[in-house]
Amino acid sequence: MEFLAYFFWIALFIIFYSYLGYGILLFALIKLRRLLGLGKPFTGNEDYEPEVTLLITAHNEKDFVHRKVENSKNLEYPQNKLTQVWVTDGSNDGSPELLRKYAGVQVYHSDERLGKIAAMNRGVTFVNTPIVIFSDANTELGRNSIKEIIKLFRNPKVGCVSGEKRIYSKDADNAAGAGEGLYWKYESQLKKWDAELYSVVGAAGELFAIRTELWQEVEQDTLLDDFIISLRVAMKGYTIQYNPEAYAIESASADVKEELKRKIRISAGGIQSVLRLRPLLNFFKYGTLSFQYISHRVLRWTLTPLLLLLIIPVNFFLANHEGLFDFGIYSFLFLCQVAFYTAALIGWFLENRQIRLKILFIPYYFFIMNLSMYLGFRRYMKGNQSVNWERAKRSGMGPQTAT
Repeated sequence: MEFLAYFFWIALFIIFYSYLGYGILLFALIKLRRLLGLGKPFTGNEDYEPEVTLLITAHNEKDFVHRKVENSKNLEYPQNKLTQVWVTDGSNDGSPELLRKYAGVQVYHSDERLGKIAAMNRGVTFVNTPIVIFSDANTELGRNSIKEIIKLFRNPKVGCVSGEKRIYSKDADNAAGAGEGLYWKYESQLKKWDAELYSVVGAAGELFAIRTELWQEVEQDTLLDDFIISLRVAMKGYTIQYNPEAYAIESASADVKEELKRKIRISAGGIQSVLRLRPLLNFFKYGTLSFQYISHRVLRWTLTPLLLLLIIPVNFFLANHEGLFDFGIYSFLFLCQVAFYTAALIGWFLENRQIRLKILFIPYYFFIMNLSMYLGFRRYMKGNQSVNWERAKRSGMGPQTAT
């Protein structure tokens, strides 16, 4: 019984730390650094304005081509210093032909479809600028995004800059949209603090940039290209910085089913990334970066989902021993768990009937996130995750609000 009690409290601490405690600790560390006058922003050469390449890998994205090209041409950056490079390998919807009609757009196409990573590896070989910016075809960039990214590259210690992912939301949003939007708001704040402490732990694939000289070819079966690319830059001694003023906007997943499909792929990629970035677990070599990596990513992708499952029967056993309806600490915590997962279940029930009750979207989305970890782990172990584009269906981009 004593062993179970120790296990329960350790597990509860790890779960709390993974989702909230690390954020609280980061906030405290940042406040302390500011009080001590540490970590002042690097200004550098304000005239720094290098040539950049916007690299877009796209498979059958014809519906987004015009909007993406025009969006890129309207960015607040000298157009004579901005090159658009599209790699459309495997596309058979006419998007390569359509792209070739636009002046100033470089299009590289191969009929063979080898997946996004192969297209990225091939695309970088056509980059002749010191900075390469990666972006998705189905996202729109904020007008000043490139200027805001380049500001941070003034610091020679910065090897990668991540923009912010924003989600289009509607007043009557679904659980996927509301949950995803809230999740990215929280993640955005953590990234701000991570960057101020030392380095962001992974870039957002919708918009991130690296110094071209730091590019390292990625294994073709990689699932989370943005994460692997950015962390390998950091492992070379550079930092990943974050600027929320550089942002990419995309619609939320069409529904929870589509969001779950996307999350499963990310979860499988998370397991793969932890295995491939094993050296980054070495505190003695990577110090603060290892601390941030384990706290922000590794725990969420490995230990915490398992503990969330194990803590339920352990809590029940301890509550039953204490007296389930005597309202002791264990019974109280067990009833809280029951209430939380009941709320998630009700959220699922209402969502399937198109009834919107946003207070239930948070437990529902949290449940979906962790369910995806189990399904993603199973998929990774089976080795049947395709490296080809597997884009989740998105809700339409109308007159909505970015969150």
